[in-house]
Amino acid sequence: MTTNDQVYIDSILNGDANAFAVLVDRYKDLVYTLALRMMKHREEAEEVAQDKVYKSLDKFKGESKFSTWIYRVAYNTCLDQLKKNKRQQYTVEINEYTEHQVKTLDNALDKIEAKEREQTIQDCLALLPSEDSFLLTLYYFEELSLEDIGKIVDLKPNNVKVKLFRSRKKLATVLRKKLDNETIESYEGSYRAAFR
Repeated sequence: MTTNDQVYIDSILNGDANAFAVLVDRYKDLVYTLALRMMKHREEAEEVAQDKVYKSLDKFKGESKFSTWIYRVAYNTCLDQLKKNKRQQYTVEINEYTEHQVKTLDNALDKIEAKEREQTIQDCLALLPSEDSFLLTLYYFEELSLEDIGKIVDLKPNNVKVKLFRSRKKLATVLRKKLDNETIESYEGSYRAAFR
């Protein structure tokens, strides 16, 4: 995929507009999703995804995977826009969840039908602060490694791991408010019973 990307990038830099269309098509959905996680507004996310990110294409030097590079550009572009707009960030108070409580929420989510579960998580991600939502999307939906995420957000893998853990705790807080308490409690009961 990386080699394939480079072939298209070389063509773009040599003026081939069709090659540009191929790369845009390949990454547009995820770049838009990540922009939406950060910006929280569809129009602004579209502007970032369609205009600002792809105008940076000629700056790609081939020193990293194209996907890592473009996600990083999306992340930094969104941060710049948020600072420029001086937008108030969403905040979520982190409850002191134990590892067991986070696991219980995961189990409760497993009980929900796959499509409904996906929608529930998407809805809750939209309520998180931009950076938390962005990190969780890269890690859980795109299944990127800590190293790759670190390159995108300019952090060491261990720092990414700590941030992801905090983000999961915030997500757990939001999920707990959204999920049916009975679903959660039934899992807590069976979890306790299993470990007596």
